[in-house]
Amino acid sequence: MPIAINSVCVYCGAASGTRDIYLDSARQLGNALAVRNIGLVYGGGHVGMMGALADAALAAGGRVTGVIPQQLIDRELGHRGLSELVVVSSMHERKDIMAQRADAFIALPGGWGTLDELTEMLTWSQLGFHQKPIAIANVAGYFDALFELEKRMDGEGFLRNQGRHLFFVAATALEALDKITCA
Repeated sequence: MPIAINSVCVYCGAASGTRDIYLDSARQLGNALAVRNIGLVYGGGHVGMMGALADAALAAGGRVTGVIPQQLIDRELGHRGLSELVVVSSMHERKDIMAQRADAFIALPGGWGTLDELTEMLTWSQLGFHQKPIAIANVAGYFDALFELEKRMDGEGFLRNQGRHLFFVAATALEALDKITCA
């Protein structure tokens, strides 16, 4: 029986990427979360994919919670129009609060920060610290190299056959949302 998903933490880039499909996927996901009355928890930025995601959710009447370190607020990267903006002292605190406030996780394309946040939630799941669904939206094949690395880690005996059962893979952001809400 699927668990109730009231809020989803989305990890994605503070950059826009080089292809329109990345921003489009963030906007589609933000809109879909709002339409389904699922709250968005994200990194609190107003730029790049993060900004597009939040703006789309807000435009559709959604609840949006941003969690951002003070250092990024000081650099004027925080979104000022959110339902709630939680300012924290560190990236570690940010990740913990985001995880606590979410019922599930979706990763969209992004850089090191996105990869850091995603792999921490995968690690926590592997260790049994949470049992929340995780989906990776492999938009335009963005995460293909990560999946190859996962196969290598498994083949070399570092995952103990625990790789793919920790997460869903979806071709689009909307498919990722469908997978976690039906998990």
